[in-house]
Amino acid sequence: MSVSAVPVPEARIRWHWRDQAMWMTIADVFAVLTALTLPWSTTLPGIFVPCWLGAAAWGIEWRVFARLLTQPICYLPLAFAGLAAVGTLWSDAAWGARLYAVGPTLKLLVLPGLFYHFERSSRGMWVFIAFLVSCTLLMLVSWIVLIDPSLSLKPVAEAERGIFVKNYIDQSQEFALCAVALAYPIIRLLQANRLWLALMLAVISFGFIVNMSFVIVSRTAMVTIPVMIAVFALLHLKWRTSLMILSTLVALTALAFAASPLLQRKAETIVSDYQRYKQENLPTSVGLRLEYWRKSLQFFAASPVVGHGTGSTLGQFQRAASGEADRATAQIIGNPHNQTLAVAVQWGAAGIIVLYAMWFAHLRLFRGEGLVAWIGLLVVVQNIFTSVFNSHIFDFHEGWMYVLGVGVAGGMMLAARQRGAGAERAGS
Repeated sequence: MSVSAVPVPEARIRWHWRDQAMWMTIADVFAVLTALTLPWSTTLPGIFVPCWLGAAAWGIEWRVFARLLTQPICYLPLAFAGLAAVGTLWSDAAWGARLYAVGPTLKLLVLPGLFYHFERSSRGMWVFIAFLVSCTLLMLVSWIVLIDPSLSLKPVAEAERGIFVKNYIDQSQEFALCAVALAYPIIRLLQANRLWLALMLAVISFGFIVNMSFVIVSRTAMVTIPVMIAVFALLHLKWRTSLMILSTLVALTALAFAASPLLQRKAETIVSDYQRYKQENLPTSVGLRLEYWRKSLQFFAASPVVGHGTGSTLGQFQRAASGEADRATAQIIGNPHNQTLAVAVQWGAAGIIVLYAMWFAHLRLFRGEGLVAWIGLLVVVQNIFTSVFNSHIFDFHEGWMYVLGVGVAGGMMLAARQRGAGAERAGS
């Protein structure tokens, strides 16, 4: 049949099927939907990410993509997931447990695709705006749920103060990231004399901080927010401005601590939890973390090179449990609540080297000025420091925050550098 004889509807379908611009737009929409639903759901991002992969893969130039895979920002995440897969071979856990433990690392396989796609897409900022808008709405709902706890979607028995969905750790991670990320555009808007927009963003940022002070208080956020602000001050502000901001923050922190009974109770429990753990071997929040870390270091010392294998953590804790069932030393867990130790127990020094090399490569990716560089850097810094207290690469919510943030911002950074290199060649 000649080309002219092909029915018009069939020809139109074929044309759309090959339209790369259309598929790029579809992929962008799914990326935005992933960011929009991540603060609220685990199911919906789990649907939108595969949809994004399918749409993005349709327009890939595989030779160009293969060259991208030779960069450390891509092959190190792949190596980390590959180590988890290979680590199943020397683990003594049941095969179901081994394969289940591989799962949390597979999200890192999406990073090269995000780098490639958002190096070519012009809609990367839409993803970040969608996440900010979604978190702002969640903050407002959090205040409403604080007033009327019955509106929470969580079961009554599991309801937490001011939590509509998920938990206070996930919510505080989102709010902390948004609150500090807004510092850069606020400063730049003030310098450009765009006062109303700067004021609006400042109110949103302040709203996140107030919510974390009076509604949900996360000890991890309390530690990491000052670190993130310090990074911003060192990179983007003069030393006198940094000193003024530091003094203001100290004063605001003291004021918030004096005004928030919830903050005071959280601070007091840190000391009391530690004392009850040391003196009575009680499974307090602080005590359990110290117990998990102490035992994990012992497991690592027993197999320091390649660890005990993928999915072996639970079995190690089962064999190390001692004492009565209601004591800290008898508690069993499959996650030591520390990213480095979670990796060390399973894959030893080999896993730690790959993990830290990946973090370092992603930090270096975001060298430079601009909002995109600041967002990407902040995502990596937050993940590194919160991973002292949790295994946030492995966790669904925080892990996807890392993958989506680094992948989208990283692709935009690659595009900016490519444009800069092109301009230099044109000018020479």
